[in-house]
This record gives sequence, structure tokens and C-alpha cells, in this order.
Amino acid sequence: MTIGVLTSSRADFGIYLPLLKELKADTEVNLELIVFGTHLSKFHGFTIDEIEAQGFEVSFKINSMLLTDDANSIATAYALTALKFADFWANHYTKFDLVITLGDRYEMAAAVSASIPFSLPLAHIHGGETTLGAIDNIYRHTITLASTLHFVSTESFKERITAIKGTGLNCFVTGALSLDNLKTLELLNIESFSKKWNIDLSFSTILITLHPETISFNKNKYFVDEIAKTLEHLVEKYQLVITMPNADTSGTMFREYFRELKIKFPEHVFLIENFGTQSYFTCMKYAKLMLGNTSSGILEAASFKKYVINIGDRQKGRLAGDNVIHVAFNHKLLIDAVNRYINTEYSGSNIYFKGNAAFKIKEEIKSFLNES
Repeated sequence: MTIGVLTSSRADFGIYLPLLKELKADTEVNLELIVFGTHLSKFHGFTIDEIEAQGFEVSFKINSMLLTDDANSIATAYALTALKFADFWANHYTKFDLVITLGDRYEMAAAVSASIPFSLPLAHIHGGETTLGAIDNIYRHTITLASTLHFVSTESFKERITAIKGTGLNCFVTGALSLDNLKTLELLNIESFSKKWNIDLSFSTILITLHPETISFNKNKYFVDEIAKTLEHLVEKYQLVITMPNADTSGTMFREYFRELKIKFPEHVFLIENFGTQSYFTCMKYAKLMLGNTSSGILEAASFKKYVINIGDRQKGRLAGDNVIHVAFNHKLLIDAVNRYINTEYSGSNIYFKGNAAFKIKEEIKSFLNES
């Protein structure tokens, strides 16, 4: 059976990784990677290199990214991605028995939307979730409506899929796929990480992954100002490791500030375009705290016993564990929250962990295809 996988960014590839390994190892499966989005952008680290470094062959490359990131550019990139995929599906849709899609990115939704007239069976991972502070919320539900199979991380998300689709048929609760990486991925030690990245994690480190808010995108200048006041206070005591923002509306605004911060504090600020899964989880393991508004803080940090200061509304509405502390874009509140939790280890469990998600997803997909 030929199974395609749509991957558009470093973020979804890291989540996919355990499933890709399962599919690649299965002799009944012909795995075809369809690579697009920021994977093919040198501005965002050309992360297709990471895919190939992990031993996967890229079957198709579809380039549709723009360099600018205002609202009109994002809308144009969506339209261009849909146009490129219209041609792609027209030429290749009969090749695939099923295509896997993940998450909520606008470029992912564009690729999926273009597939609808071809009646291509889709399997969606991480549907049913809610992020009221991001336009991704709309894109996620769009992908859900277009998909036949659904793999969700909690029972509550299955309930939402059922409400959206009108049925819970072919919806399976598997837990968060990315957490399978913790079972199979050998993390680096502090010395090896330092050799690879020239970052010494024996220093007190805050891992920062911060993206613009795409619902309130007109407020991002204010948000950057508050983050500037926060980080320029924290950098006096802590080493700041910043993973750079996704290709979202106003993302350049944050990028420019982070570069200015690096110039101002070159010995204490590190900017990373693409860590890869192993190094990102290694940094999470040794960091004192996570700060930002990324789904990785919601999904994965609890497994490393880390508290997360979740900033603003980007993840608003998403189910979160007790390790996630929600704080507004206010530098005084943010500094207070960091000071309160920086030396505290989280002792609870991860609400997203079920175990063996990759194997469960693969088996349900094979079962569906064998019965079709």
C-alpha cells in the first residue's frame, strides 16, 4: 500500500518522526514523503536537510513560500500552495492509497483543500484541538472536515471531532504522537550538545519558542515590546536559547527583535533556526524552564518535568496540564512567573501520554486500507 505523508515544517516533521520510522520499517508499506512549506525555505533553515539526515527519501518537493509575512502575503501563500497542489494531485492522486496530514498550519490546509475534488482518503493527526488565539484553529477544523481517519490525543478531542463531523466513526484516541520520541530517541548529554551547538546547558537556561499571534496580529508590535522588556531583564541572570518563529503573520517582527537581542547580548543569547528533534528535546531536558506560546510546551514539557510559562492567547482553549502557567503579554507578570517557577520541578504526569501512538496509528491505517 502506498501512503503519502504531507510535511510542511520542522514542527510537524518532529511529531511525525516515530510514525515515519514505523511506516518505513513495514514491508507492506510504500512510504512517499511530500515536502513543501518552510522545509524548502533557506530563510527558515532549509529543513529538508533534516529529513534526509534522518534517513528518509523525499519523493516530492512543492515550493510555494513567499518571503514576506503580512496578512496579504499569508493569504497569497495559501492560494499559491493550493494552486501548486491542484496540479500535483491531478498528476499523482491515483498513486496514493491514503495521505497523512497533521496539525493546523495554513499551508497544510491549502494542500488538503486542493485534494478534496479528487476524493483522496486523508488521515488527520492532532485534530479536535482548539487554539482560539491563532487562525490555525480554522485551518485545523478544515482539515478535519476533509479527512476520513482521525488520530487524536485525548478523549475530549474525539468528542470535538464527533461534533464537527457529526460522527465519531474512524476516530481513534492514541495520545500525542511526538511523545513516542522519548522512548526511542537517544538524547545528547551536556558535553555532546555543547560540541554540536556551542551552547553550554550547565548554565541556567530558559528555552524560548515564541510565535506571533495571528488572530490579534495588529497587536504584535506591542507584544514584541513586552517580550523585549521581559528578556532584557531575564538575560541578566539566565542563558536564553531561542528557537526562531514559524512563517506566520508578523513573524519577521519577532525575528528582527531576537536578532537585535543577540547582537546586544552575544554571549548569553542563542538563536536556533532548526534544532531537530533530538537537540530540541535535549535542550528541553536541561533547561530550567520553557517560555513562549508553542504547542510543544503544552504537549511535551510535562514529560521532562518542566514548567511552561505560556504567553498570551495563541494556545487559548487548548487542553493543558498543571505544568502550564498562562500569563498575558505583560513584562511584569512574565518576570514574576519566571522567578516563581524557574527552580521548581513539575511532579505531575503528562495528560497527552498514552504510549505506542505510532504503532497504533500505523495499524489502524493498515486495517482501514485492507478493509477498503
